[in-house]
Amino acid sequence: MRFGPGDRVRVRDAWPEAGGKKVHVRTPHFVRGRTGIVERVMGEFANPEALAFGGDGLPKLPLYMIRFERGDLFPGTVKGRETLTADIYESWLEPGDRA
Repeated sequence: MRFGPGDRVRVRDAWPEAGGKKVHVRTPHFVRGRTGIVERVMGEFANPEALAFGGDGLPKLPLYMIRFERGDLFPGTVKGRETLTADIYESWLEPGDRA
């Protein structure tokens, strides 16, 4: 596992669906390019983006529960207690900026 609980991570700002190829993306648009904190390591699972097209889903990918603050997802809103969690595969994550 590349990341652990408490690590700050950034979701890659990638848009493979814009390339004209058939893709199955499991990462919500509104978290791409945003920074959050690893809440939990969920384990390793078959890659759903490969499974969707009949692949074997290997190698398995680590899956993380990432906590985002509302203000980081939706600029202009008040930062505070409201958070959102999303399960994001490691292939979509990179180290985040320091707090």
